[in-house]
Amino acid sequence: MSKPRQANQRQSGSDDQDPSRPLICVMGPGALLLLLLSGTLALTQNWTRPHTLGYFCTSTSGPGHGKNQYVVIIYLDDTEVLQFDSERQRLEPRVQWMEQPWVEQEGAKFWEEQMREMKHNEQRSRANLNKLRAHYNQSEDVSHTFQEMTGCVVGSQGNLLRGFSQFAYDGIECITLNQDMRSWTTAPQVTLRELVLVPDADVRRYFLQDTCVRRLQLLLEKGKEKLLRADPPKTHVTHHTISDHEVTLKCWALGFYPADITLTWQRDRKNVTQDMELVETRPAGDGTFQKWAAVVMPPGEEQRYTCHVQHQGLPEPLTVRWDPPPQTTITIVGITVALGLLGAVVTGAVLWRRKCSGRGRESYTQAAYAFHGSWCKSIIAASP
Repeated sequence: MSKPRQANQRQSGSDDQDPSRPLICVMGPGALLLLLLSGTLALTQNWTRPHTLGYFCTSTSGPGHGKNQYVVIIYLDDTEVLQFDSERQRLEPRVQWMEQPWVEQEGAKFWEEQMREMKHNEQRSRANLNKLRAHYNQSEDVSHTFQEMTGCVVGSQGNLLRGFSQFAYDGIECITLNQDMRSWTTAPQVTLRELVLVPDADVRRYFLQDTCVRRLQLLLEKGKEKLLRADPPKTHVTHHTISDHEVTLKCWALGFYPADITLTWQRDRKNVTQDMELVETRPAGDGTFQKWAAVVMPPGEEQRYTCHVQHQGLPEPLTVRWDPPPQTTITIVGITVALGLLGAVVTGAVLWRRKCSGRGRESYTQAAYAFHGSWCKSIIAASP
């Protein structure tokens, strides 16, 4: 295993002069050292769950304006914290707590180093994308993408639980870092080992074991008020009639954070997971998430089903069931609807009687009379 300083030299040494060398879409460890040396990182390890720092890098090529882009999005758990866009040529904070004074206090060199790395990574990424396109003899008139997903999962004690790094071309995964982080696996149908797409495993392992972990701790400390919160879900069950023989119960969980949540339907206290329709957890647009799970059943069996919700923000798992409207409400609604229909019929009858017996009756077309004739006749016949 290479020493940390040697690994850093391999990443930022002569490689900087050759944009065709492997793409490493991450910030170098030197940038993080500026943060750590500027003050003591007072992070108390009081996490109740693992956390993930992920780098999602995408290069695109194709015809037309705006098709040749390079974008890096950095996520901490479910929150986008930083983004680099080749069009803006800026590394921008994506959360409010990244715009607070502590960022400015780190000095311009911190941002300058990151920008220099981002621009260099962009150059290498474009070179690799062009090599892949040439390797497969593909036209420049069609859009293509080269993507990287790299990150670390850190436990509650600040220890690395897992590191990951993957590369994909046009959405097809082609190269993956093995679990021991000491070698790469190439997809059998892809012959890319001769190309310059795979970073050195030692360099990538050092980044995941050291730099990624420390950066996650730093960001988590600075944004802990937002990132370590636990907003419980707001839950309810809705009822939907499909046909005379089937109804759907849908269990909703809204406004929760973090995104990890479990929704399970039970029938007579037995899981019916295989019969559930479960959607992916979706962002609500306000920093929280939403999800629902549905199950189909015959009418009349709704009370045999319960929805069970587990989330970090709940002191204990929650059980939710569908509450049918009270019988009195159903009766009142039914009477109201019936009276409304009766009123409409009476009003219509009076109007048609006036039209059928008035002076304007002769102006009706034959088609209109044919359609309404029997209705008018019945009213006239019943008239005194």
